[in-house]
Amino acid sequence: MSTTTDTRTVAASEPDPPPGLAKTGALARLLAPIRTHLVACAILSTLGAAAGIVPYIAFAEIARAMLDGPEAEPARIWTWVGVGAAAASLWLLLLVQSSRVGHYADAKILYELRARIVRHLGALPLGWFRASGSGKVKRAMTGDLEEMHEVIAHALGQLTGAVTVMVVGAAYLLVVDVPLALVTLGLLGLMALSFRISMRSMTTHMNRLVAAEARISAASVEYADGIQVVKTFGTGGRVLRRFDEAVDEHTNAFAAWVAEVRYSSAVTRVLGSEMAVLVAVTVAGLLLLAGGSLAVADLVAFLVVAIGLPNSVMPAVSAMQGVRKGRMGAANIERLLSRAPLPEPERPHRPAGHGVEFDRVTFSYDGVTNAVTDVSAVCPPGRVTAIVGPSGAGKTTLASLLPRFYDVSDGAVRIGGVDVRSIPSAELLASMSLVFQDVALLRDSVAENIRIGRPDAGDAEVRAAAAAAHIHDVIERLPEGYDTPLDAGGGSLSGGERQRLTIARAILSGAPIVVLDEATAALDPDSEAAVQDALATLAVGKTVLVIAHRLHTIAGADQILVLDNGRLVERGGHDELLARGGLYARMWAAQEGVPA
Repeated sequence: MSTTTDTRTVAASEPDPPPGLAKTGALARLLAPIRTHLVACAILSTLGAAAGIVPYIAFAEIARAMLDGPEAEPARIWTWVGVGAAAASLWLLLLVQSSRVGHYADAKILYELRARIVRHLGALPLGWFRASGSGKVKRAMTGDLEEMHEVIAHALGQLTGAVTVMVVGAAYLLVVDVPLALVTLGLLGLMALSFRISMRSMTTHMNRLVAAEARISAASVEYADGIQVVKTFGTGGRVLRRFDEAVDEHTNAFAAWVAEVRYSSAVTRVLGSEMAVLVAVTVAGLLLLAGGSLAVADLVAFLVVAIGLPNSVMPAVSAMQGVRKGRMGAANIERLLSRAPLPEPERPHRPAGHGVEFDRVTFSYDGVTNAVTDVSAVCPPGRVTAIVGPSGAGKTTLASLLPRFYDVSDGAVRIGGVDVRSIPSAELLASMSLVFQDVALLRDSVAENIRIGRPDAGDAEVRAAAAAAHIHDVIERLPEGYDTPLDAGGGSLSGGERQRLTIARAILSGAPIVVLDEATAALDPDSEAAVQDALATLAVGKTVLVIAHRLHTIAGADQILVLDNGRLVERGGHDELLARGGLYARMWAAQEGVPA
C-alpha cells in the first residue's frame, strides 16, 4: 500500500494566486529567446530617432544661417538642406527596419509561447481544468500575450526613440544656449516629477484592474455556458449577478485610480504640452533677448526644436504603461507555465490485466477536508461495478482518481496490479473509455468526432462503431451524413444523440476499461433506453465502473459500492443491499416510491 503523498500533484491542485501580482523578471525570462532581436530593434530605433530629429535641427540651422543677414553663406544653407534630406531618408529606412525586426521577433516569440502553453496544458492534471475553467487559459492565450505584443512590437521602439530624441534634442539646445535650454529642460523635468506622482500607485491599481478583468473573463465564460438558465430565470440568476459584480469591481477599480490621479495627470499633460513649452521658451527667450544675452536666430532654433520635444514624451509615457502591463501579462503566463504538470513515472510499469483496485484511497482537493476517505474496493475485469450514493458522497471524485484527473493523497489506485502513477499517462488514458453526462464535441465533422477514439480508424470502422452505438441511422439522415460539421453544442443532434456519438467514440477506441459518469442522468426515457442499449454494447467484456443516481439503471450490476460522506459504507449486489435495509435500501425506496 502506498502512503506517500505526491507533493507535486497536490501543488497542481492548489488554487492559483490572485491574478495580476507581478512576478519579478518574468518578462525578461519569457523574452530571452529573442533578446538578440530586441537589442537589434532597440539599436535601430535609437539610430532612427536620432536621424528623425536631425531634419528639425537642420531647419533650425537654416533659419539661423538666413537670419545672419546678407553675409549668410549659401553653401552652409544647402549643406544643412542636404543633411536634413539625408537624415529624413535614413529615418524612414531605419523606422521600417526597426518595425520589421520588432514584429518578426513578436511573431516568433508569441508563436513559441502559444505552442509552449498548449504543450504545458496537455501535461497538466485534467482536474486543474475542472477547477480553473477556461477563463485562465483564455486570458493567457489572448489578453496576456496581447500585452506582451505591445511591449515587443511597439513599446520598446517608442521608449528607446523617446529617450534618444530627448538626449539629442537637449544636447543641441545646450550647444545653442545654456540658460534657455535649462528653462526648457526644467519644464520637462517638472512634467516628469508630476508624472511620477500620478503613477505612484499604478502597480496597485493595475493589479486590481487585472484581477477584475480576470473575474469578468471567468464570469463571461460562465454566463455564456449558462445562458439557457439565465434566459429561463431572468436577470436575477446567480451567474449574471457574478458577472455584474465583476463589472462593478472593474468600474470601481478604474474610478478609484482616476480619482487619485486626475489632478496630477492633468498637470502632467499641461506641462508636457507643446503650448506650455512654447509659452516658456517665448517668455524666457524674450527676457533673454531684452537682456542682450540671446540672439534672435538662437530663439528661432529653440522654437523649432524645443517645441517638438514633448511629442516624444507622451508616447514614452504610453510605452511605460505598456511595459508595466506587459510585465503583469508575462507574470500571469509564467504563473500558468509554472503549474506542476502531471508527474510521469521514472520507471514505467505495464499492467498485467485490467482489473481495478482502490486500496485505502484518500483524497482531498484542498489538503484540509477529505472528499474520499480510506476507500478500498476491487473491480474485477469483465464485471460491472456501480458507484452510488447521495450528492456529494464522493462518487465522481473516486472515479476521477482512476484516469488521474487527480492523484490520491494517500493509498493507491491500481490497474492490473500496477499503481496508476507508475503507468505512462498516454498509455493509462488509452486503456479506458470515459463517457460523461456532459458531452464534449469538437467543431469538426461527425466522422472526426467519432474518430477521436482511434485516430487511425478507417471509415468502415467509424461506421461500425456508430452502428453499435445505435446512432448510424441518425447520422445518415443528417444533411451531409458523416461529413456533417458539428459545433461544440452538437448542432441539430439531441442530447441523447450526442451522448450516443460519444459512446460510438468509446466503442471505436476498444479500451478495456469503461468509466460511465451519469451518462443517462439528463435524458428522457426514450433517449435513455437507446443510450442504455449502446452502453450494453460498449461494456461487453470490459471492466466497467458506472456512477449513477438512477438506481434502476444499475440494479443488474455485479457489485454496487455505496458511498456516503466520502466513505464506503456498503457493498454487494442489488438484492443483497435491499435485504440489509441500509442506505442503499432507503435510496431505492425513495426513488421507487415504496416503503423502506
